[in-house]
Amino acid sequence: MLKFENEIFVYLFALVPLFVALFLMFSMKKKKSLSAFADKDLIERLLPSRSRFKPAYKFILLSLALLSLIIAIMNPKIGTRMEEVKREGIEIIIALDISNSMMAEDIKPNRLERAKQSVINLLANLYGDRIGIILFAGESFLQLPLTTDYSTAKLLISTISTDLIPSQGTAIGSAIEMAMGSFSETETNKVLIIITDGENHEDDALGKAKDASEKGIYINTIGMGSEDGGPIPEYESNRRIGWKKDKSGNVVMTKLDPGMLSQIASAGNGKFIRSGSASTDLKILIDDLERIEKTEFESKVFADYEDQFQYFIALALFFLIIDMLTSNKRNKWVWNLVKFAEGKKS
Repeated sequence: MLKFENEIFVYLFALVPLFVALFLMFSMKKKKSLSAFADKDLIERLLPSRSRFKPAYKFILLSLALLSLIIAIMNPKIGTRMEEVKREGIEIIIALDISNSMMAEDIKPNRLERAKQSVINLLANLYGDRIGIILFAGESFLQLPLTTDYSTAKLLISTISTDLIPSQGTAIGSAIEMAMGSFSETETNKVLIIITDGENHEDDALGKAKDASEKGIYINTIGMGSEDGGPIPEYESNRRIGWKKDKSGNVVMTKLDPGMLSQIASAGNGKFIRSGSASTDLKILIDDLERIEKTEFESKVFADYEDQFQYFIALALFFLIIDMLTSNKRNKWVWNLVKFAEGKKS
């Protein structure tokens, strides 16, 4: 099985036709200049050792060297053996609140950005666990099914914004219900982490937390925001134009609801964590996750690949050395053979 580690460098192959075009232009210009200087027979007498074919031959060598170097940069890999890999871990689903209140700046830079930083910190401390992501506001949707591909998870997290769900609110119960259906049916330990300001919950979040607990799902909550709260910014074309106001024209203040989040965590046999800094938000939670018993949930077979770039570097050096050792002068034996062939044709 063959694959390339650095496929992005495939665009370097575009240099080859450019290289050919430059060589042809130079050759035609040189030929035109010689024709303007003297006729063919005179040039042959003035430059008796000039080879017609050596420049093209040397150009082919340089082109092959260039192709070999490009392939070496792409680092081809060949699967040499198969191994069975067993993973042990738990299943973790992160339910992230993306309602407009998460844009409040009572914690810097704002609640949502702090939450995203916390999730990335969590991923940096995981190994072998399967991770999933649910986004919720007035409704919920599964953004990332359970996976061990943390790179994809980080990429998706970086794209999260409050615009992804038009229906506003904080339906924590909906997120818990979706999580219950998103975990696998294996005996693996399951953890749901809810990151929200907890305000304006619109459904029976506490009842859903109890249902999840009965299914063996641990629920932890992380409260984003302060109890003093802050206004909700409004944007137009990515530019802040003011603050959200109620019908009376007063600026709406959004506050953390630690009481509800603490109750949800208690019903889910988990912990409520109040947001601190991005580096410390999840420290207590990470320690708890490490203590949870890990079970084998995945076995897969994959190819162990070995680098092959060194062979193409050696090939490029070979072509370059041959080019250096090749003189621009004509080889008299080859020249006599060419003249003999031309004489027979005539």
